[in-house]
Amino acid sequence: MATRRSSAFLFAAAVLACACALGAMAARDLADHQAMVAKHEQWMAKYGRVYTDAAEKARRLEVFKANVALIESVNAGNHKFWLEANQFADLTDDEFRATRTGYKPASGKGRRTTTGFRYANVSLDDIPDSVDWRAKGAVTPIKDQGECGCCWAFSTVASMEGIVKLSTGKLISLSEQELVDCDVNGMDQGCNGGEMDDAFQFIIDNGGLTTESNYPYTASDGTCDSSKASNDAASIKGYEDVPANDEASLRKAVANQPVSVAVDGGDSHFRFYKGGVLSGTCGTELDHGIAAVGYGVASDGTKYWIMKNSWGTSWGEGGYIRMERDIADEGGLCGLAMQPSYPTA
Repeated sequence: MATRRSSAFLFAAAVLACACALGAMAARDLADHQAMVAKHEQWMAKYGRVYTDAAEKARRLEVFKANVALIESVNAGNHKFWLEANQFADLTDDEFRATRTGYKPASGKGRRTTTGFRYANVSLDDIPDSVDWRAKGAVTPIKDQGECGCCWAFSTVASMEGIVKLSTGKLISLSEQELVDCDVNGMDQGCNGGEMDDAFQFIIDNGGLTTESNYPYTASDGTCDSSKASNDAASIKGYEDVPANDEASLRKAVANQPVSVAVDGGDSHFRFYKGGVLSGTCGTELDHGIAAVGYGVASDGTKYWIMKNSWGTSWGEGGYIRMERDIADEGGLCGLAMQPSYPTA
């Protein structure tokens, strides 16, 4: 009898302990949920995000929670870079790629054959250890493509602005919107994506591009305004591809001018980048066009590229990202060495 009573007592104690533990877990979960709700509210206020209804807000909160968990996990590690819950933190991967990237590699035919690589015979020993075209006045301020998949236009324009400055001495902010509206008969399809080489060819065929101020950006597809587009402010003579999967050749090119580059911009590390030198693992699903505007070496000896992005100044390091260079993967980090190209003047 005593044994039965003892067993019953132990069982009851175990049940009580389990209930207490579950209660404590539930309390922690509730506290964590409330903390995340508060964090989401603060994030919404910071970025001016407003949702259509309670159901949409609840769905976005779950996406936000998942993205914040990933960001905090990465930041807890020993990395050369850090992430933040930026303006894209309530978007799913598919939503983000659909509206904030837009590079479409040529399919089937492959890349168009260009006239060659003019820097092939340049010796790496003869180029500087570091270059920053921003400091040389060849880079316009950071722009923002908004919810339009036309990164290809911004990448094209950034490298063209650079070569125009180097060849004429004038830094001119050129029109991405002209490309979005008017370059629509080939690979390039405005907010639905495009590629830089096709954009270079359009600019050559049409005699140049007009200025940003004459044909301002709207972050949407529009009808080509031929009267504005005919007022060319700058032109290029041609374009060339950097040899694929060759960071040494890319450095030769960037030592001489800004270069258009395609990367896996949908990779979560790239998407939520805030600062430092992005390194480690990254995808190579090329979906985003940016511009290489320099390179250098960090204080810890890490070699990096300086890349100009088109997601506004609140992203990354004032709109720029530093990406590790000369890595073991021949395609470069996030595929940055896979399909670079540049205009000629």
